[in-house]
Amino acid sequence: MYSMKKTFLFVLFVTGFIAANAQTANDDNAWEKIYRGSAPKVNDIVHTKLDVKFDYDKAYMYGKEWITLKPHFYPTDSLTLDAKGMDIKEVSIINGATKSALKYSYDSLQLRINLGKTYKGGENYTVYINYTSKPNERTTHGSAAITDDRGLYFINPKGLDKKSPIEIWTQGETEANSVWMCTIDKPDQKTTEEIYMTVPDKYVTLSNGLLISQKKNTDGTRTDYWKMDLPHAPYLFFMGVGDYAIIKDSYKGKAVDYYVEKNYAPYARGIFGHTPEMIGFYEKILGVPYQWPKYDQIVGRDYVSGAMENTSATLHQESAYQNARELTDGNSWETVICHELFHQWFGDLVTCESWSNITVNESMADYSQTLWMEHKYGKDAGDEENNNGLVQYLNSPDDDKKDLVRFYYKDKEDVFDLVSYQKGGRILNMLRNYVGDDAFFKSLNTYLNANKFKNGEAHQLRLAFEEVTGQDMNWFWNQWYFGSGHPVLNIDYKYNDAAGKVQVIITQTQDGDKIFKLPFAIDVYNGATKVRTNVWMKNKVDTFTFNYTQHPDLINVDADKILLCEKTDNKTFSNYVHQYKNAPLYLDRKEALDYFNKEGLQALSLGLTDNYAPLRQSTITQLAESKFANDPDVIKNIETLANSEKDKKTLAAAISFLVKNGDPKYLPLYNKYVNDSSYSVAGAALSGIVALEPDQAYPLAKKYSADAKGALADVVVKVLVDKGSEADYDFVADRYENAPLGRAKIQMTVSYCQFLEKVSDVNKVKKGIDDIIKFRGQIPAEYHQYTDPSMKGALDKLAQAKGSEIADYIKSLWK
Repeated sequence: MYSMKKTFLFVLFVTGFIAANAQTANDDNAWEKIYRGSAPKVNDIVHTKLDVKFDYDKAYMYGKEWITLKPHFYPTDSLTLDAKGMDIKEVSIINGATKSALKYSYDSLQLRINLGKTYKGGENYTVYINYTSKPNERTTHGSAAITDDRGLYFINPKGLDKKSPIEIWTQGETEANSVWMCTIDKPDQKTTEEIYMTVPDKYVTLSNGLLISQKKNTDGTRTDYWKMDLPHAPYLFFMGVGDYAIIKDSYKGKAVDYYVEKNYAPYARGIFGHTPEMIGFYEKILGVPYQWPKYDQIVGRDYVSGAMENTSATLHQESAYQNARELTDGNSWETVICHELFHQWFGDLVTCESWSNITVNESMADYSQTLWMEHKYGKDAGDEENNNGLVQYLNSPDDDKKDLVRFYYKDKEDVFDLVSYQKGGRILNMLRNYVGDDAFFKSLNTYLNANKFKNGEAHQLRLAFEEVTGQDMNWFWNQWYFGSGHPVLNIDYKYNDAAGKVQVIITQTQDGDKIFKLPFAIDVYNGATKVRTNVWMKNKVDTFTFNYTQHPDLINVDADKILLCEKTDNKTFSNYVHQYKNAPLYLDRKEALDYFNKEGLQALSLGLTDNYAPLRQSTITQLAESKFANDPDVIKNIETLANSEKDKKTLAAAISFLVKNGDPKYLPLYNKYVNDSSYSVAGAALSGIVALEPDQAYPLAKKYSADAKGALADVVVKVLVDKGSEADYDFVADRYENAPLGRAKIQMTVSYCQFLEKVSDVNKVKKGIDDIIKFRGQIPAEYHQYTDPSMKGALDKLAQAKGSEIADYIKSLWK
């Protein structure tokens, strides 16, 4: 599941607007003493066969199920199945061509069945269940990672919302597929599968495995038969239904298809088209072929997380949708696509044996993003991706107190966090550096082959690395997998030119008495020549001494930039200049540029000619906020970039810099770029025109609102809110409704309420309020104390401006 990183639904809540203070309320600490191991196996699921029909008017699913099981080892005469919020109509045992009713009890969560006889370990039996799933009638709860656990979702089932498609999709992780099928809803179960789905004939369906047959029925419906012959976990079962276009692709004869709404069909390959190449890359590095019979991807409206790795049928949220102009700025969903694909090995082929061990799924998928970006776009891109994850983890409150493998938690959803994902990914990056690429990927190969179609945990991963490397790896696993926190390092240098010696003194300053054992490299530079020494830090303070005949230009600690740590590196200005010009890595240059920016040094402008576009972009942004924003040399260099830069986001940053400068001589430049194919570039140019010609702001905003997304839409909305009227309601409301969930939307709520003050149509005002309340409902309740003040304050001002009817309406909705 892709529920973390920069596009994680609520990562901006976790690491930004809320993170400084947010902690889940903890009135009941009993969970701290409850060990969360793997679920005991009394019965094992062998095969699951489903025959389902959907009632769009009631949002019901009518199900018939044949579930074949066997006692795991000990004989048993009973079976307990997870079945949430259902109407159970019949439970029977299948005996050849006949079935016999069984006694059972049901408490709306679990179905407890008396099997009528004792079955021996390994002896198969089949239970038949006739039931109705009522997902909208059960009480649900969500988390920051997965905002709802309804399991089965009917999107706009009656077609009342003309702007929304009619869709059905399922979301199983963690244990929500038992809303629509009776199962043992635990990750340590594996079952083959058949699903017969009866749907209106105009819709297409998607499920795990292969579509075996389709049969048209006399009532205008069609029954599709999907079959998965390979065992996988119940939470990975999937059903999708809708009016989709299917864009065909393939890899080595296997279907790799993209299910998208029809208006996005022209862009599907632009969004998902690297998938076959990704499969080939992952097969190569892992040495394990893609195991499943096909790999399809589908986009679901109003999805409750980022994306989900359902076996052979990944579901993405609608943020995946991008048109050609958005893709010009780069595919914002690419790392999600590779993340979910990697799960087909780590998560689907080998599944975590318990949610406590979720990191053997999620850290692997998180790190696959670094691997793909490095492979496809170069070492700098991979290092940037890796560093983004590090920064997210380090900026998250209290996450340094959590173990990576977590056997104690309040709710299973709690383990889907920046520790299991981002921290785990950075731990893998250190492990890869320590053992070397060949051993790292061979160890992953060993783990996958030893556990395929079964379950894995952190210890099995350790044993695979020990088998390959011949080393005892308990020190690494105990420190990083079964421990918490990270080192906080202070690095000092003492040079003695007379003696020709330098001492590198590294102190661990983190709270507590835990001392980390850290292997890393130190490079000593004279000019462009460097000498590397591999060292181990094992104490609170370690001193490393190096001899020299010429005073070093730079001593680069953690030369491969792999340590998961916070650090204060007390280098000099000249050291950082040398590091920027001579050390090879993305983080070498970024660290130097960040130092120049922090110290207010003009050497920051070195980044304007960096070979890596994102560093050029960040340099421009930093210079715009610095005291050098009006420096003639800086302006000249950015003018050059504004006329020659090929990377669209960097070009947009250059134009935005010049906009802040306010010089009217740039108006021709803005007019040149306002029709650029990139929304980022066009938005920056439009903001420049608006600033220089305020009388043209409103007509230009109206003109460009016809095709405005991203940065261009931000400028248009800002003008319409400030200068627009009720005639602009549709555009502003649509922009708010479809804005991605996060901090920016909280801030947008304030300006949206200001705009609604201009709207006289009471129904439109109420629709706007509905959208605000809907957005609030998508924020996990534990964060409301941090988001409510600004949102409620904006609504109160709107109520004051509009009078009692609107005030009462807001009061009736705000719970």
